[in-house]
Amino acid sequence: MSRRVVCLRHGQTLWNVERRFQGHTDIPLDETGAAQAARAAGLLAYLRPDMIVSSDLQRALHTARALGGVTGLDVAVDKDLRERGGGEWEGLTREQISTGWPREFAAWEAPGGEDVADVAERVSAAVRRWAARLEPDGLLVVVSHGAAIRLGVAKLMGLPQEHWPALGGLGNCSWSVLEEGRKGWRLLEHNAGTLPEPVQSDDSPEATRI
Repeated sequence: MSRRVVCLRHGQTLWNVERRFQGHTDIPLDETGAAQAARAAGLLAYLRPDMIVSSDLQRALHTARALGGVTGLDVAVDKDLRERGGGEWEGLTREQISTGWPREFAAWEAPGGEDVADVAERVSAAVRRWAARLEPDGLLVVVSHGAAIRLGVAKLMGLPQEHWPALGGLGNCSWSVLEEGRKGWRLLEHNAGTLPEPVQSDDSPEATRI
């Protein structure tokens, strides 16, 4: 018996559509995002999760509450599951960022933003904290954000930082599944839940092409 964690990215927001850097800015789901959250809830409910924990940002929290409504589970909130902070870039489009900060854009390092290593550490630590509360065969659903999940998963799997970019992004309301084994966490599924499509997120300069 092994503990499992489903890491679910929030549904679509208007800023996702406009390709704006969201970071810690508290943007709500749009109509499509709410429908995505409802669909994901219906699918993930079949896994019979034991706990749900979410970022405190409303786009994640509303996605989590859709699953909570189907399963009857309360949703815990953990600020450490927030998206990577975008500093001066929050609210700006990719075109605005590439024009104003060409060098930083190429490295995807926002002035005043969070370092990827810090994000990976806080997210992975939060996942470990909540997973430790599970029974040996329990299932936790973590509802968070694209960059936060990708970096946290990479850290949990023990990947060297230079290899973190090898892990692709997550589409809105897609998820990754981790299982705790004898030698640590391993990735069972990644970006599951939809047919392959471009991924718009805060974790790379361009959309990830499938």
